[in-house]
Amino acid sequence: MGLENIVNEILEQARSEAAVIGTEAEKEGEKLINDAKTEVEKIKKSHQALADAQIERMHKQELSSAHLEIKRATLNAKKDVLNSTIESTKEVISSMSAEKNTNLLKVLLDKYGNEGTRVYSNGRDAKLVQEMTEMTFMGEINCIGGLIIENDDGTVRLDYTFDTILDAAFEQSLKQVSDILFG
Repeated sequence: MGLENIVNEILEQARSEAAVIGTEAEKEGEKLINDAKTEVEKIKKSHQALADAQIERMHKQELSSAHLEIKRATLNAKKDVLNSTIESTKEVISSMSAEKNTNLLKVLLDKYGNEGTRVYSNGRDAKLVQEMTEMTFMGEINCIGGLIIENDDGTVRLDYTFDTILDAAFEQSLKQVSDILFG
């Protein structure tokens, strides 16, 4: 019976140690599982934060791109209106009365005629300009009206065409014109 008691005692001790080891292993397993769950949550939150930041960045880029496109379209529309205004003004100038055109050419010749010896004009005004001045008529130019005056050797060329005068006036008053048209 002594041996049986020893065997039972050893078995009981082994069972007890196995239970303790099993409990400790179970606790360790639960701790590992909880740690893994915590780590998974951290990773999820980290990835979610990265995804949210990327979504926010993409949203801002899309908004910036849309605002830029709106500005570009607005500027193009304004440019079209300004160009249309210039073209309308050129049409008005090119269709002004013969009397008004003659008076403007006379003013130009009186004011600038002594600055050169040669003159150019558009085809419509060629005969009139030749009658109004002693300068050598050099030929017709493509413009809505006005004159180009040159010195003898052509090194100095003064452009008093209505096109150039209109463009210069428009450039000088572009801000005012824009404010009037677009507020």
